[in-house]
Amino acid sequence: MKTQKFEIVSTQSNIDWVGRKVTGAHNGTIDIKKGELVFNDGKLTGGNVVIDTTSIKILDVTDPATNAQFGGHLASDDFFSIEKYPEAILNITEVLDNHVEGDLTIKGITHPVGFDITTNVSGDILTATGKVVVDRTLYNMKFRSGNFFKDLGDTLIYNDFDLDVSVTAKAA
Repeated sequence: MKTQKFEIVSTQSNIDWVGRKVTGAHNGTIDIKKGELVFNDGKLTGGNVVIDTTSIKILDVTDPATNAQFGGHLASDDFFSIEKYPEAILNITEVLDNHVEGDLTIKGITHPVGFDITTNVSGDILTATGKVVVDRTLYNMKFRSGNFFKDLGDTLIYNDFDLDVSVTAKAA
């Protein structure tokens, strides 16, 4: 069995996020700090991705003061607690065909996640894409969640947020 490791090239990898609320959505980016993907006989079998939660950016709020306020709120304990938890980590535990199962740790809390992935290896370069849907309430992000607060009306924020992940990695 041939094992090959690919180190994630953080400058060529990115995550786009979308969070939704009753009145619309917000979107932005968050950086991948490092990680690796492991292949055995040409098939993805494991790996990990370290996400830099301190890098979260909001792209759809153009007013600088509002953007800074919103960014500060995402950094706070209501959401990512980035001072205490500057990283989130995805550890891949199983891959079946193009479906990945893994453990996602945010704010020191770990829960299983599953998502589909597309990979392509060309020479010593690997590209991979996938969409991960995360229930924020599992990670103690309860702010304006209908699961925990009543009568929120149009201030309700939906529990799920999407992470569209695009990774480029180089053979180690």
